[in-house]
Amino acid sequence: MPTASGSFELALLPATTADTDYAATLAQQLGLPALAVGIDPVHCSTADALLIVEDGGLRLQQTGRAAPGPVVVDFGSAGMRHRRYAGAREILGRAVGLGKKSALRVLDATAGLGTDAFVLADMGCEVLLCEREPVIAQLLHSGLLAAAGSSDPWLAGVVARMQLCPGDARAVSQHHLQQGVDVIYLDPMFPPRRKSAAVKKAMALFQSLLQGSSAPADAEALLQWALLQDAARVVVKRPARAPALAAQSPSHTISGKSVRYDVYVQRGLA
Repeated sequence: MPTASGSFELALLPATTADTDYAATLAQQLGLPALAVGIDPVHCSTADALLIVEDGGLRLQQTGRAAPGPVVVDFGSAGMRHRRYAGAREILGRAVGLGKKSALRVLDATAGLGTDAFVLADMGCEVLLCEREPVIAQLLHSGLLAAAGSSDPWLAGVVARMQLCPGDARAVSQHHLQQGVDVIYLDPMFPPRRKSAAVKKAMALFQSLLQGSSAPADAEALLQWALLQDAARVVVKRPARAPALAAQSPSHTISGKSVRYDVYVQRGLA
């Protein structure tokens, strides 16, 4: 998707004339060009990807003939509902200490599209989501709004336990940390470990949005910051065979088939 010069061009596209005002506002907020209604992403040559506004919702679409489908945050999707019964949620719950304290409060410092945060909220945790990439944060905001307005009481109830705080966790979360966070959760963004098209699609777009950042070094700094906070434990999601982040040995590890959770216990949950 990046151009030959290595830059990544992103633009706002209103799907209909009714979406133009919101698209213009969002374009100004994000510092992106706003395109005219009617442009076909398949034939768009002015941007590598489009943030498409339609009826108040957002989707991120790569341009070009061979582009995959859009990236969208849909907490009510079949995939998200499946996670209610997936075995992987059990080890995530164990990692954060679910059951050791009622109303567990989790700070997801690298929220992304909110998948793990949603699973934690579905298990009863109160989750604060921090996401520093503005476009990803907007996608997440859109998904949370849609779910909150759902007629499905389960879905609306889960997202009621999720609060988005856009920006770098190190800068925006001090007030919330002072109010009491039990667990800080980190999922550093590295190349996808699974072969599904959806994972590759989202990861490719994310890496383009985040190009120029030093992901490994930044993730290490984020861990060091987390370990200095007044949280009972810090949990880091890692590929199953990857070394510990920042060569920092965890208190213990909970492993699944493809991922593991490195748990840094700083005090008991009470």
